[in-house]
Amino acid sequence: MEPHPSRLALDHPHRAEILAAHRAAVQAGEAGYLDPDTQLFVLTAAFLSKRGTCCGRGCRHCPYIE
Repeated sequence: MEPHPSRLALDHPHRAEILAAHRAAVQAGEAGYLDPDTQLFVLTAAFLSKRGTCCGRGCRHCPYIE
């Protein structure tokens, strides 16, 4: 699942690295990954989908944003 462009710009300089880190975390069953640019912990779409609803905090991989 690709992040909404409002959460990760299509021209973000680290987009490919971020998406690769997200894929690796999902495949490993991890809740999140370290952002390669900021080193902040980012939750995966798989983890967020288990919540059942959007928390409204602007998560990068929110599966509930349209």
